[in-house]
Amino acid sequence: MPMPFNADEVFEMAEQIERNGARFYRAAADKFPEVNQLLLELAAMEDKHEKTFAAMRAELSGTEAEPLVFDPDGQAQLYLQAMADEHIFNIKSDPVNQLGNLETPDEVLKTAMGLERDSIAFYAGLKESVSRRAGKDKIDAIIKEEINHIAILSQKMEAFK
Repeated sequence: MPMPFNADEVFEMAEQIERNGARFYRAAADKFPEVNQLLLELAAMEDKHEKTFAAMRAELSGTEAEPLVFDPDGQAQLYLQAMADEHIFNIKSDPVNQLGNLETPDEVLKTAMGLERDSIAFYAGLKESVSRRAGKDKIDAIIKEEINHIAILSQKMEAFK
């Protein structure tokens, strides 16, 4: 049986995802000088997202410590748990370790695109579990920015071809 999350826990997960992303981009920038500037810009965007989630979390009321949605079958909670257990939120794994097997800027950009897609999937599930008052519109804005990250990465990959 899934363990239901509350808004505080989900925003904490989202903050960790953003910290992991920023850490990955900074380490990748050190390893791949050809795309250094782009990766540092993406890291700064992830820092901004983390602050947004932290602010949303700070604004929560006591009633939002209860499970977020009526979910009698536990599907939303199972989805968030599965996403949280995957690599985008594996607090036991350092996101920098993902750089170990990457040898080219193209490979790091492809990996970054995959991480961005995973983040979008998590945030889409998160959005379904958060009330309008708890910041559903802010999650929509972050999803749009993460989609933009994929577009930026894709354009850069095309430039390498």
